[in-house]
Amino acid sequence: MLIEFRVSNHRSIREEQVLTMTAASGRGEDNDLRPRDVGLSEKILPVAAIYGANASGKSNVLSALAFLRDAVVYSQRMWAPGEIIPREPFAWQQKRDEPSVYEVTFLQDDVKYEFGIACTDEAIVEEWLYAWPHGKKQTWYERDEQKFKFGPNLVGANKLIEEATRPDGLFLSTAVQLQHPQLRSVYDWFWRMDSMINQSTRHTRGRVTNRETHLANLIQSQTQARQRTLFEVDDHRHFDLDRLQELIQSADVGIVDFRVAIQSDQDRNSQRSTRIQLRHQSTSGDAWLPLEEESRGTRTLLNLAVPILDAIDHGSVLLVDELEASLHPKIAESIVRQFNDPETNPNNAQLIFTTHDTNLLGTTLGDPVVRRDEVWLTEKDDEGGTVLYPLTDFTPRKEENLERGYLQGRYSAVPFLGNFSIAPEVPSHE
Repeated sequence: MLIEFRVSNHRSIREEQVLTMTAASGRGEDNDLRPRDVGLSEKILPVAAIYGANASGKSNVLSALAFLRDAVVYSQRMWAPGEIIPREPFAWQQKRDEPSVYEVTFLQDDVKYEFGIACTDEAIVEEWLYAWPHGKKQTWYERDEQKFKFGPNLVGANKLIEEATRPDGLFLSTAVQLQHPQLRSVYDWFWRMDSMINQSTRHTRGRVTNRETHLANLIQSQTQARQRTLFEVDDHRHFDLDRLQELIQSADVGIVDFRVAIQSDQDRNSQRSTRIQLRHQSTSGDAWLPLEEESRGTRTLLNLAVPILDAIDHGSVLLVDELEASLHPKIAESIVRQFNDPETNPNNAQLIFTTHDTNLLGTTLGDPVVRRDEVWLTEKDDEGGTVLYPLTDFTPRKEENLERGYLQGRYSAVPFLGNFSIAPEVPSHE
């Protein structure tokens, strides 16, 4: 479980910004949050919803966390040695030469950890890992460029791994590649994290991002097995295809089944392509339609379904940019409720997403879907840097309509339109 994330000098984020998943104290609604049996006295929230105007930097909070995840998972085996580290610092020159800093505090296997890095374009200049296995802080290792200091509680071939760690690679990534048993659990927390971020970022280039092709391969492997049992999603991940079908059916988009059709090709030297087909049911009968003919909303839902169920199954973190994009508000609402309900989210999975959907804040027609301490806001400061702050900074009254307050600009984080108009200029007849 993510407890806290800190980042500075990443895209529009200039100075350090902090996202905390710890529930606010002293509020009546805290009684509705069930204590999570994870060895912490604090109550950790399963959801964070980030609101803000366009270009305020909402997505950059997610991309920063995704960058740290990718640095841990891919720096050793996919970042080319000697090439520029694919970070994206704040645009102005004075920050481009400074390190970008990323730090997470999280819980894994009932142990609290703090892991962080500072990097320039050329090298990892700092890296650190602390652990609290019995509630007392332990330094496992600290890195200052290529100088390492190991604590007595980190047991393994540390010196050998130190020598194998490149200046532009992480010690943690190298350690897992060299089978360091003690650090595997830390690595797995990052590896389990998944992201659905719309922006094209430098650090995600080279990753397998075509989810529809990936999903087609999964369905095909299940069809070939001729049984609907568990199948591998990626490396050690397993997934039940029946649950995917149930989720799609529950969304009431008219789909009752899916399959993969292999595209025949006259040229035997060409690689055969696979296409997902969805079966629609109506009073007129059934019809199989290719995925590309489905609505954008249906395709979005299908691509979201596997990461959602995988996160729920394994208690991992899921990052989604613009959750409501192409989805009916009721579907987006249902997704958030799944994470906020301990009965449907028994493994403490977390959903962190950006959105413009104010219905989640509560309307005159319904109760809020997100708690007040799950709401975060972004806006730009005078220097063009993103500022991230919680709604609870404004201490809204219990009976306050949050949707109305947000749209009225009571909590900032909304665009100032000025004399915005698209009406054509009326010619003068003088």
